Amino acid sequence: MTDLEGILAVYKPAGWTSHDVVAKVRRLVRMKRIGHAGTLDPEVTGVLPLCLGRATRLVEYMQELPKEYQAVLRLGFSTDTEDITGTVLESVDTVAVTKEEVEETLRTFLGEISQVPPMYSAVKVNGKRLYELAREGKTVERKSRTVTIFEIEMTDFEKHEEYTDISFRVLCSKGTYIRTLCVDIGRKLGLPSTMAKLERTLSAGISSARCLTLEQIEQCMEDGTLSSRLIPLDEAIVHLPAHTVSDEKRKAALQGQRLSARVISPPVDHPECFRLYDSEECFLGIFQRQEETGAIVPVKVFSN
Repeated sequence: MTDLEGILAVYKPAGWTSHDVVAKVRRLVRMKRIGHAGTLDPEVTGVLPLCLGRATRLVEYMQELPKEYQAVLRLGFSTDTEDITGTVLESVDTVAVTKEEVEETLRTFLGEISQVPPMYSAVKVNGKRLYELAREGKTVERKSRTVTIFEIEMTDFEKHEEYTDISFRVLCSKGTYIRTLCVDIGRKLGLPSTMAKLERTLSAGISSARCLTLEQIEQCMEDGTLSSRLIPLDEAIVHLPAHTVSDEKRKAALQGQRLSARVISPPVDHPECFRLYDSEECFLGIFQRQEETGAIVPVKVFSN
């Protein structure tokens, strides 16, 4: 068993489930305590952050960050799965749409939008995942959910004889279904559509440029260099504010004791969770200010 700890940014290949990737990395690094932050469908490629060791305790905070995707939307036909792996439900002979119309339509999706999760998704209804029901040929009513599109822009426009491919980049909140976004964009253009390709380029603040392939991970294990490629625990939650505890209260913080607000600097004037460090900039854990008493209480302590 190895003693690795941190975030391993994996570039997930097509054809692998997120669970497949975790299982493969477990074998490569010879450790069991590994979790992933944000599932990717089998045919989707891109950033899959794996949390090794105590980093598994950070998954919930990492998943709150926006995600970025590069998608290809195909105008001309629709499918039951909302991507090109499904059965065609509707098609048209010609796709009469201009780049300007597409760009104008994409802009209308900025901000908060409402989405109905696709039947082929992992959302649970009455204890059963939607994709399980879909494989049984069942369709159930799904509640719409509100998600946020922070940025969206067209990156390519390719007209073909029977269809048109629209490539776009989107930065969105967690829980956004890009397949459904593709269908909704097509619907607004008055055309059946489906998702032809998807790559996640940013997740948990980690870009695809920082990722290792499974082959590179295997090579790093052979070279003994994988530890140096891991993202430190606190860097994975850099979106949380940072504060410092006084030297005399460092031990109390590591023991998970309640702390007086007077021993924390700068003063904590917000209710959000924050990263706590000692004077040597050593990460001690995640803490929070108690609204009723003003005391600083531990949420997750990472003792050395």
